[in-house]
This record gives sequence, structure tokens and C-alpha cells, in this order.
Amino acid sequence: MTSEKAIKADAVIIGAGPVGLFAIFQLGLLDIKCHVVDILDKPGGQCTELYPEKPIYDIPGFPEISGQELSDNLMQQAAPFSPVFHFGNMLESVDRRADGRFLLQTDRGVFFDTRVIVIAAGGGSFQPKRPPYRGIEGYEGHSVFYAVRQMEKFRDKKILIAGGGDSALDWALNLQPIAKKISLLHRREEFRANMDSVGKMRALVETGKLDFHIGQLKSLNGDGKYLSSVTALGRDGADIEIDCDTLLPFFGLTMKLGPIAGWGLNLNQNLVYVDTEKFQTSEAGIFAIGDINSYPGKLKLILSGFHEAALMAQAAFRLLHPDERLVFQYTTSSSKLQKKLGVL
Repeated sequence: MTSEKAIKADAVIIGAGPVGLFAIFQLGLLDIKCHVVDILDKPGGQCTELYPEKPIYDIPGFPEISGQELSDNLMQQAAPFSPVFHFGNMLESVDRRADGRFLLQTDRGVFFDTRVIVIAAGGGSFQPKRPPYRGIEGYEGHSVFYAVRQMEKFRDKKILIAGGGDSALDWALNLQPIAKKISLLHRREEFRANMDSVGKMRALVETGKLDFHIGQLKSLNGDGKYLSSVTALGRDGADIEIDCDTLLPFFGLTMKLGPIAGWGLNLNQNLVYVDTEKFQTSEAGIFAIGDINSYPGKLKLILSGFHEAALMAQAAFRLLHPDERLVFQYTTSSSKLQKKLGVL
């Protein structure tokens, strides 16, 4: 790997999800400038890619906020620190130089020269599991969707949701008020979803506002681009034809750690093991925050990732400026920090 034309960066953050975006803010407060690499084409990570309009209820100070709103707020919060984003890039290789700095390369040939790497890649590279049905590729983007990015696009549609997890139940409940018809297909009576959601779904079934079928998808019926119905195999072995023009299959995500797996880090069940003082990995200068990391007592919550970002930033400062004294300051009382944020 060559260092020619490499971008000199204080820190490179891998992942522009909520935790990665908050890391920009925390590092910025300490005058650490960030470049951010993400394989997606926009910020927000899984929150905006799969659930942009799905309400989140456990962000402190927000009784309810959507994934898109959270991402937008975090981008606004990070804006004073002028982060540089490199969307559509996947970090491909990392080499440690003799001076302790890292030389990074993306799959698009972008190079970085940095001392600090922050892995905030959520569950790694992820993609929805595609059902193995003949011709499904032709329907994708027209009648078959793996995520709901704008609810309004599904208004007055005859929607079939397939799956038995939280995503399937959540979207069945959220789309029911605007759909012309909504059906839910699951292979058994029991669900792997929040019991409150299951109860609400069953109440809609009882009042005739939602059709529930027990069975498994068998084939798609239509002109190769637009659906007219799907055929499911019922638990009695008989075919069930379900009238629909839209199919939302929620069969989970395929998570891959990707190139990170080859960086020589200490891994724990495909997650990156870190300490709980700095959230540093087994490699000095490489930190991991959010759902990508593992440690005793880990909770996969956005608010946990925010806490990890704050401690990581303190450790990154000490690594970058070992001879400087770090004075902890509060944004509520520090005029220095308030000037950085542009509020003074």
C-alpha cells in the first residue's frame, strides 16, 4: 500500500450510523477532526436504511423519535466540526506503519493516514435476506421491498408482509391505517416479536382490519415487474393465493463483519472485543463503539454507544496528545466549548 495522496486525518470513523455521528461530536469537542467512511450513500446507518420512519422510544430526552429524525439531529449536532464524509466506500485494508500511524485504503482507492481509527460499523456490512423465489429480482423496487423508507409510498396498496419478527409486526401495525388492504403471512402461530405488538396485531385480525395467514411463501404471481398475488403453502399442504400488489419480506438481515475480520483484532463471536475504559480493541489506536463491539455486560442500545463514544474520545485525545493535559469541561458552562459549537 502506498501513502502517496493519502488524506491526513486526526481520526477516521468507520460507519455513519447514530453512534458514529455522535463520535464526530465528542471528538470535535476535543479538536479532533474526523473523516467518516460508510458503505451506504447517506448518513444514518441501519436506522435510516431500514427503519427511517419507525419510532424509537429509548433515546434520552425524546419520548419518541424516528430513525431519520435522529440521524438528522446528529448531523446538525456534528456540523460545527466540519466532518468529511466518504459515502459509498468500504474500508478494505489497514496497515500499521513503523511510527504507529495507520494507512487505510477503501475499495474505491481512497487512502487515509491517521493515528486513530474508530469502528462504529453497527453489525458490520448488512443486507436483507432475499427470499429464494424465481424472478424476484424483477419485482424488487417495484412490488417487492425489503425496507420501508417512506410510508406514504405504500398508501392505498394491497400489502402482504411476510415474517414473524419485530420488523414484520411493527410495519403491519404502522402501515395498516394507510393501506388499502394488509395481510400478514408467517409459518406458524407463534411470533418472535414484542408481545404488545402481537396483541395489537391479533386485535386487528379479530376486527377484520388485517388478514393473517399461516404458511410459507411459495411463488410470486405477476408480469415479472408488478405483483398481482402470491401463492403460499398452507400448513395443511394446500396452496393459498393472497391478493396483493406489494410484498414486504422481513426474513432478517445477513450480517458480515467484512474486511474488519482480517485486521488481526481480538474477536468475540464475530464482534470486536474492547476494554471498558477506552473502548479500545486489542490494537492500540483502533477503537470500537456501538453494536460492533463486545464486552461483559454489553447492551446493544444506541444510548450505550453514545456513552462509549464519549469515553473513546477522551482516550483518543490522550493518544494523539500524550504531553498535553486534558481538562474535562461541560458544554453548559465552558465558553470555549460553546464557541466551538457556535452558540457564543
